[in-house]
Amino acid sequence: MAAGAGSSPSTTTGCALLRPLSQRLGIPLDQVNFVACQLFALLAAFCFRLYLSPSRAGSGVRHVFAIVFGICFAVFCFGWYSIHIFVLVMLSYGIMSTASIANIHRYSFVVAMGYLTVCHASRIYIFHYGILTTDFSGPLMIITQKITTLAFQVHDGIGRKAEGLSSEQNQLAVKTRPSLLEYLSYLLNFMSILAGPCSNYKDYIAFIEGRHLQMKLLEVSRKPNGNDKLLEPSPRGAVLRKLCIALVSLLLFLTFTKSFPVAYIVDDQFIEKTSFLTRLCYLYVVMQASKPKYYFAWTLADVINNAAGYGFSGVDEKGCFHWDLLSNLNIWNIETATSFKMYVGNWNIQTTAWLKCVCYDRAPWYPTALTFLLSAVWHGIYPGYYFTFITGIFMTLAARVIRNNFRHFFTSSKPLKMSYDVATWMVTQLSVCYTVAPFVLLAVEPTIKLYRSLYFHMHILCFFVLLVLPKNPEGHSKRQPPVRGMQNSDRNKKGK
Repeated sequence: MAAGAGSSPSTTTGCALLRPLSQRLGIPLDQVNFVACQLFALLAAFCFRLYLSPSRAGSGVRHVFAIVFGICFAVFCFGWYSIHIFVLVMLSYGIMSTASIANIHRYSFVVAMGYLTVCHASRIYIFHYGILTTDFSGPLMIITQKITTLAFQVHDGIGRKAEGLSSEQNQLAVKTRPSLLEYLSYLLNFMSILAGPCSNYKDYIAFIEGRHLQMKLLEVSRKPNGNDKLLEPSPRGAVLRKLCIALVSLLLFLTFTKSFPVAYIVDDQFIEKTSFLTRLCYLYVVMQASKPKYYFAWTLADVINNAAGYGFSGVDEKGCFHWDLLSNLNIWNIETATSFKMYVGNWNIQTTAWLKCVCYDRAPWYPTALTFLLSAVWHGIYPGYYFTFITGIFMTLAARVIRNNFRHFFTSSKPLKMSYDVATWMVTQLSVCYTVAPFVLLAVEPTIKLYRSLYFHMHILCFFVLLVLPKNPEGHSKRQPPVRGMQNSDRNKKGK
């Protein structure tokens, strides 16, 4: 896991300026650097919105400001390793500017994913199979998403006919190749360089040019008092609310997370002295304890974008403004999820949208399996990732079959529906913990030890369901594909 606060320079990739603070707080230097840069980015975001708004500064100035600060944050956090980020960006721009439209998406995908995979492999060698909380591969993963997303959207906009696109692909298609300034700003801007999220190129350019808010408002045709000028919503409320969530998540990470080390679930004495149910319950607690760091990082990243004026998603039927275009998770929907699909659809939402854009919607066969495989490769080459995502394939398919066969028996009355929801909530939460545990353990040996201590019960149940139950029971309405819900947070909140 993360290096210690007093870690040696060989395991610390960024600036050592804050090392005394790191040692005093007892927090690893990479985490201190990350939080410091994100807090500075938040301050820069406020200044960006107030003093470099589209009415006060041209889009060129806004692009340059975003690029310069983004590069500074990357160098401060990752030192010389940030060169990998810049090399990939320039290689990809070479492809973007010179490749044929027919192949631009293929070349961009192969180069970006190939470079990322090589860097993932080098991390294992550099950090001796450990993993720093905020090493250079994190930004590289986000930039890979952006590179491939933009390449596919340029291909859709220039190389394909509108009638051959889905409505979503047609809406996001990019009709012209970006300039170097636009490309660098989209990939390296200070708002998303460290923790993302990936956003669509058209939304980002509209934000820089001052069209973002009006564009989203026009989508719902909300005009006040018959005026041509539309209301300009303020992100203040969203920023304050999300800052509170980030603060609570940070406190939980510093207390709750550190009280339940993940290594304990594969401790020999713990396995020998506890029952199956105790081990299962402790697994749930440990996996819950691992969430706050993600809640903190992703929520703070969302706050930074909102503070800069980016992330407005529109107006609901009650007339309330929403700033969740770039939200990467919905904590309530995660913790109350009653299906594997609902859980996945509300966790790392922008990555789910990227997988849908570049893989699921375009895969000629086995879209679910290929999407999980791409997700595993994108995350890295640790064996634990592949245990998680391969298990996730069977979990998704089995959950779909169970839902298709039994859910309609429990919709006739409220008590039945409530009992079904409670049961599926418990099963969903435990199955997710079972599935993602290897993602945290990373290596083969502890993963096998954990699953052996739990008797591989979820794997056995999944295979039993898939072998015994009919996939499409007669007289039952056909369900949507299990990964079809991979899209933005607004859609993930509906129909769950």
